[in-house]
Amino acid sequence: MKAVSALTMQDIDRQTITGCGISGLELMEQAGTRCVEAITARFGADFHGDMLVMAGKGNNGGDGFVIARLMLELGWRVTVCLLADRSETRGDALVNLTRLPEEWVICCRSEHELHQTVDERLCQADLIVDAIFGTGLNTTVSGVQACAIALINAAGRPVLAVDIPSGVDATSGGILGSAIRADMTVTFACPKLGHVFYPGAELAGRLTVADIGIPARIVEQTEGCECLDRTSILPLLKRRDRLSHKGRHGHCLIVAGSPGKTGAAALCANSAVRAGAGLVSLAVPQSLNSILEIKTTEAMTIPLADDGLGHITANAASQIESAMGNKQALAIGPGIGRHPETTALARRLMVTADMPMVIDADGLNALAVDPALLLHTRSGCVILTPHPGEMARLTGEITPGEGPERIAMAKHFAVRYGVYLILKGARTIVAAPDGKLAINTSGNPGMAAGGMGDVLTGIITALCGQGYSAWDAVRLGVFIHGFSADLVAGEKGEIGITATDVIEKLPYAFKKLGTGMGEQETEQSFGFTDPASRVPSTGF
Repeated sequence: MKAVSALTMQDIDRQTITGCGISGLELMEQAGTRCVEAITARFGADFHGDMLVMAGKGNNGGDGFVIARLMLELGWRVTVCLLADRSETRGDALVNLTRLPEEWVICCRSEHELHQTVDERLCQADLIVDAIFGTGLNTTVSGVQACAIALINAAGRPVLAVDIPSGVDATSGGILGSAIRADMTVTFACPKLGHVFYPGAELAGRLTVADIGIPARIVEQTEGCECLDRTSILPLLKRRDRLSHKGRHGHCLIVAGSPGKTGAAALCANSAVRAGAGLVSLAVPQSLNSILEIKTTEAMTIPLADDGLGHITANAASQIESAMGNKQALAIGPGIGRHPETTALARRLMVTADMPMVIDADGLNALAVDPALLLHTRSGCVILTPHPGEMARLTGEITPGEGPERIAMAKHFAVRYGVYLILKGARTIVAAPDGKLAINTSGNPGMAAGGMGDVLTGIITALCGQGYSAWDAVRLGVFIHGFSADLVAGEKGEIGITATDVIEKLPYAFKKLGTGMGEQETEQSFGFTDPASRVPSTGF
C-alpha cells in the first residue's frame, strides 16, 4: 500500500475529476458512504444512537454532511455542528449541506456559541464524527476550531476522524497547534504520510483505507512511499525447499568487534544465524577471538591480525579478502571502533568487495571520511543502515528532522551514490538507487536500546546471503526486525526489551509472517486495515 503527501493526494483527486469523469460530488458521496459503513460495522445495523458531527466549512465538512444525512436515514439521532456560518460553505460541501434538514444543523461561529450549544451533546454522543479539517490543512489551528478540538478530546467519547484527525499535518504527521485524538480514521484511496509518521500515526487510531472510486492506475502511477506491512511483505518471503541444506542458504562474513564492543559483533552474528543464514563466519580481532567464540556458538570465527590490543590492523586485509572468496554476503562495521588502521581497512574492503555488502556503525563512520568512495565500489549491492546521527555525519548536514525531510534526505543520498539506504527511526525509511521508497510500520519504542542496529545488520546480511534481491532484503529485513520486537513487546511490554530478546524471536516472526495471523492480531501489530477487509471490532 502506498502512502502519499497532501499535495500528491490533491493531484490524485484532480486527475480523477478532470480525467475520469468522476465528479467531486460523487467522490464526496462515496467518502461519506464508506464512513457510514465503518460506523454500522462497529455498532451494528440495529443500533440507533446519538451522533454529533463536528464539521468545517470545506470538503471535509462536506463528507461529514453526507455522513449525517445517511445516518439520519438509518435512524440515528444526529446533530451537525458547523463551525462557520452557512454562507461560508461553498461548492460540493454546500450542496450536501442543503440536503440536510435545517433543524439538524447548528452554526457555531465563536467559542461562546460552541460551549452553549454542544457541551451536553458531546457528553451524550455515542459517536463524535470529526469532519473539521481534511488533508489540506497547513496552518496552525486556532479560534473556534481549536476550541472544538479541545472539547472533543476532553469528552471521552468515541471519535471517528474523516480522512485524517483534524489538526494533523497530512504530510509530516506533525500537530498544527492542536489535533483530534481519534479512535478510528477512515481515509480514502491510500494512506497519507501523516497517518504513518508520528505523532499523526498515534492520533489516527485504527486506520481504514477505503475505496471511493479513484482508479487504481492513477494511484499506481503517482509518486509515493510503499508502506511495509504484512500484506506487502508476505509475498517477499521465500519458502524453504524440503531438500535444503546449509550450503544453499548463504555463507555470510561479518567483520566486527573491538575492545568493549564484542557485544556488537556477537549480536550481529547471532541475528544472522536466527535470520536463516546457512553459515556465518565472524572475522574479529585475534585478541578477542576467544571471547567471541564463547558468545557465538553457532557462528564460526576468523581471528584477524590486530595490534595486540584488539584493533584490526591493515595486515588483516589479505585474511579478510581471502575469506571473502566463498561467501555470499559481507557486513562491515559493528563494533570495529575508530582506530585509524581499522578505518583505513574498512574503506579498502568497501572498494574491493564484489558481493552484497552491508555497512553499519563504525563502518559508516569510516565511510563518512569521504562518502564519494561509494562511487568506486565493485559490489552491485551496497546497503547502508545509518541512524539519524550517522546520517548527519555521512551528509555533513544537520540531523534529519520530520518525516518528509528524512524521506528527501534518504532518497537523495541513495540516488546520488547508487546505494540502498535504511534511515533508522520510529518509522524507518528505505530508499533505493532508482528512487523507490518505503516506510516500515512494524516496531515499537522498546527498540530504543543498544544493539538493535547490530541485529538489523545481521538480519539483512543473512537475507542477502540467502539470495534475496537488495530491495527485497532491505524491506523484509526492516519489517521482520520490527515485527520480532513487536512479538517481544506483546509478551514482555515495551520497557526492558533487549537486542537478544529480538534475536530469539526472529524464527517465530518468520513463522508468524509466513503462516498468517488472525485479523485482529494483524491490525494490532500494524495499525492498518486492508481496504477489502471489514472494519475492526475494536478501536471505539
